[in-house]
Amino acid sequence: MAREFEGKTVFITGAAKGQGRAVALGFAKEGANIIAFDLGERISYPAYNKSSNEDLEKLKGEVEKLGAEIVIFGGDVRKEEDVKEAVSRGIKEFKKIDILFSNAGIAAYGYSYELTLEQWEAMIDINLKGGWLVSKHIIPHMIEQNSGVIIYNSSIAGLRGMNRMSHYAASKHGLIGLARSQAIELAPHGIRVVTLHPTGVNTPMNDGLAQMEGSTPLEIAERSAGNLLPVPWVETEDVVESVKFIASDKARYITGSQFVLDAGLLTR
Repeated sequence: MAREFEGKTVFITGAAKGQGRAVALGFAKEGANIIAFDLGERISYPAYNKSSNEDLEKLKGEVEKLGAEIVIFGGDVRKEEDVKEAVSRGIKEFKKIDILFSNAGIAAYGYSYELTLEQWEAMIDINLKGGWLVSKHIIPHMIEQNSGVIIYNSSIAGLRGMNRMSHYAASKHGLIGLARSQAIELAPHGIRVVTLHPTGVNTPMNDGLAQMEGSTPLEIAERSAGNLLPVPWVETEDVVESVKFIASDKARYITGSQFVLDAGLLTR
């Protein structure tokens, strides 16, 4: 029995941990080829970020155990040369890119009027500029093959304001404008573009935010989310299933829109 994404190639940013890692494994189980892009090193902001190439190597082993093929690349979504090289290597290996899950991102707290310029720029550059830069270099290949799906991992913060997270919310709102515009540009080429908007997700990022606040992940999730359903967060598997649906032919007429996975939060 054929797996749903057999022979498809998926490019994932922020692939080594959390949602990106789960999505990589989810597509691998369905027979997809994986191009996994992640920073692979620590960054100064936010301080809790502990990316390492070991995480990418571990992911590689897990994907291969599932019988799928994978190319890993340690690089920075803010650096065009890194992005170009990763896309080029992926195309060389798999000949095409069918799906982009643009997931790399950071989150941190701070009142808008107390943020430093460096903090503001780091948030916007990784979360928004990085998404655009990766798509910029993948889109020409999708145009050439006259097909493709681009999924930007936004957030509930892309659809509402967030106390002490203005830079995060601004970056996530920006992804909606980018996606809607690209959906218009790319529809003639058979390419769909969608934003995903999860509530809090049970990932190591929650641990990092809790560390910054001297709190617990559960307290952070409940304070920042306030889901309507009685759960503090959703699981990475919920994100995986959402991404697979959006990328599948079941969603063939969904483009330019926002896919909400919020446990009812935005209904409040």
